[in-house]
Amino acid sequence: MGSLQSARSVSGGGEGSVAIDVARWRAWFLAAFATLSLLKLAIACTLSPFGDEAFYWMESRHPAWGYSDLPPLTAWLIALGEAVAGHGAFGLRWPFLLLGSALPWLLVAFARRAFDARTGWQAGLLGLALPLAGSLGVLALPDVPLTVAILLALYALLRAMEEGRAWQWLLLGAALAACWLTHYRAAMPMLAGLLLCALAPRGRTLWRRGGLWLALAVAALGLLPLLVSNWQQRGAGLAFQLVERNPWRFHADALVQPLEQALACTPLLYALLLWAAWRSWWRRGEGAPWDVIAVVSLVFMAGYFVLGLFADDLRFRAHWPLPGYLPLLAALPVLCGASRRQRIVAVAAAAMAGLGLLAALGYLALAASAQGAAALAGVKAFPAGFVGWRESAAAARAQLAAQPALLVADNFMLAAELDFALDGRQPVYALDSPLNTKHGRVPQLAIWRLDERALRAAHAGEPVLLAVDEGTLSERDRLAWLGSLCARVDGLRPVRRLTLFDGAKRIAFYRGTVAAASSVVPADPAQCIAWRAAHAARYGD
Repeated sequence: MGSLQSARSVSGGGEGSVAIDVARWRAWFLAAFATLSLLKLAIACTLSPFGDEAFYWMESRHPAWGYSDLPPLTAWLIALGEAVAGHGAFGLRWPFLLLGSALPWLLVAFARRAFDARTGWQAGLLGLALPLAGSLGVLALPDVPLTVAILLALYALLRAMEEGRAWQWLLLGAALAACWLTHYRAAMPMLAGLLLCALAPRGRTLWRRGGLWLALAVAALGLLPLLVSNWQQRGAGLAFQLVERNPWRFHADALVQPLEQALACTPLLYALLLWAAWRSWWRRGEGAPWDVIAVVSLVFMAGYFVLGLFADDLRFRAHWPLPGYLPLLAALPVLCGASRRQRIVAVAAAAMAGLGLLAALGYLALAASAQGAAALAGVKAFPAGFVGWRESAAAARAQLAAQPALLVADNFMLAAELDFALDGRQPVYALDSPLNTKHGRVPQLAIWRLDERALRAAHAGEPVLLAVDEGTLSERDRLAWLGSLCARVDGLRPVRRLTLFDGAKRIAFYRGTVAAASSVVPADPAQCIAWRAAHAARYGD
């Protein structure tokens, strides 16, 4: 009620002026939403899938309770997408585009419920501007359903704490179940809810309400596929997420996480989000909605910061705290409404964030075309993961048409991309690259019998067309890996080389035969033709 009164004072008083003010903000939101949706759709339809997306597509072709890297929902969504729209970039991504488009509307609904209609549309605009949120859905990634499910759970919790209706508790449970079906990081919203029920006076009363236990029972259903898949795979998923990908020791380089977040959110908006988190914590004693906003936001922000100091430092992680920023976007219009100076800062932050979003989408738009990717060839952040796949698939097609052979890639990403481009018309095997281990795909390839061991067991001595992406590994690991290829495929000889975007992307094709057994890697890996050819192509000697 207090925020509605402040809205009246800002707009000049009177119900008519309030309605006009709300309509104006709604119009701005609708215009921005429509424009952004068209941009995201154009990019999603033209941008080649990168390795992880293509691997999730492979998982969608192998229905299961779960996989060695993720629970099953991402693969289910991709299977639905292609069942409706057919094979291709749009079929792969449209369910994620739809979910990503639902996020700002959920944010509007959350802010309207927490404060008022005017705040709702303002929060929605901030959500569209925040690069991490505004770009959500362009790629077929598990963070899309995970983030949407977390915000839906937060909205349901806000309503259930006030009204306590059965459908609200059921919605909360279903949203949390969707989190467990999507990613192991579903543990974070569960932790946030537990701390809310332990720290906030309103939260402590929930333990005596049957609705909470109903929600938890429904949420537990989402754990069943995860438990079944880990039982079937002897704990491969848990081992990767909890042990293999995390060093579990302090690494000081992770102290730069706030700088990473400032870049991901844009600096001014990130500073405002930190300020909003502090102000929300200071006001948590006022009850709804400040207790929910404060506890949930700080658990995500502080929790992932602390976790990042000891956990995975090799993979992209800037998106982890995003669910914690969303309720703060709902609070910002209210917190910044106290003075004209604060409102000016908020508008400047939103404008800067919008420019950051356009820069991110522009980067993906350039990567979606050969001409655009060529323009990025000289920059350090070249989009190598999105380019070269069409050309490599065309080269593989031509080679296989000229001389049929087993198609083998030197790592899981290239194997998945070739499989996607060929629409699964023939098996694509993957050699046992260190990249497969780094991303937790070794057990899954073994289950599908598409790994090196299965290749030797079923096809020893048969002809092979080997595709090698020479840029996937670091300089430190490249010599050992490329030098080992001669021990993995007998009689290796080069047949085709793709040098794309001024050498920013190099894919080489070799022919040979499947080794009957894994040979001993030569003492001098530089003697292998795969290493020599790659070195000559890169350095010209």
